[in-house]
Amino acid sequence: MTPELYQQILAHGAAVNLSAHAKFRLTGADRTRYLNGQVTNDVRRAKTDAALYACVTDAKGRIAADIHIHAHDDTLLLDAEPDLREPLGMRLERYIVADDVELTDVTDDWQLWHVWSDASTPARNEGLLSQEAAHTHALHTNRYGAPGLDLWLPASAAAPTFDALPVLSAHDLEAWRILQHIPRWPHELNAETFPPEAGLESTAMDFAKGCYIGQEVLSRIKTTGKMPRELISFESAAAVQAGDELWLEKAVGTVTSVTQHPVTGRSIGLAMIRQGTAKESLRVGSSNGALLMRS
Repeated sequence: MTPELYQQILAHGAAVNLSAHAKFRLTGADRTRYLNGQVTNDVRRAKTDAALYACVTDAKGRIAADIHIHAHDDTLLLDAEPDLREPLGMRLERYIVADDVELTDVTDDWQLWHVWSDASTPARNEGLLSQEAAHTHALHTNRYGAPGLDLWLPASAAAPTFDALPVLSAHDLEAWRILQHIPRWPHELNAETFPPEAGLESTAMDFAKGCYIGQEVLSRIKTTGKMPRELISFESAAAVQAGDELWLEKAVGTVTSVTQHPVTGRSIGLAMIRQGTAKESLRVGSSNGALLMRS
């Protein structure tokens, strides 16, 4: 990411094409009750104008996928990272037993865009929908550190235009999400991670919603406050790479994502470390390695 693009995003926002995301449709009278038993957030709060963030967890409470959900007429639509298309579809299908629910892969039927902008342009963002308004879903959500809109458009529709907003490449989007300290599948979110370890309690979890797969384990973590690891953000003058170990007297964690700050040139990243070591002076690679600063 160039310094100029970074400043442009800070000042005005950006748009990203997420059309490669896996997308599924749930229909049937039991769709809400069924999905509510599979995810960490309360699907009963799913709306037509906002995307609800949630995790699918396994019986041990670890993350099988993170998804965004919204209601539309008599359906629920959800999206997830592209490489979750097959495993998420299989996972959701597995638990449909006697439910009046049908799961359909609609990945290729929809474009998915996300746009966020400064306070002067929300009306313009809404105007993007006019050409396909009857078939477009506009959903308020915060994916990348600022309030924005998810735009679901039919695959056959013309791609939206965003005036002066830059459309970020995959490389620049990845740099931006790391700069914003946002965890992502499979780097920070994966089959080894409990949602609270990644700091998702306030965005992806509802502890009053009732039972779902993995709920008992996650409720215990909520009650005790104890979990194996926690996600931190950091910066360093050293050249840090994903996969580097973080040390005190011994290894206590691993760098999961890293990018170079476009203005300062410092390494900015995320790491999973043993719970309780976040306030210590962590070093890269060994107990004598370069010092990290929490950010």
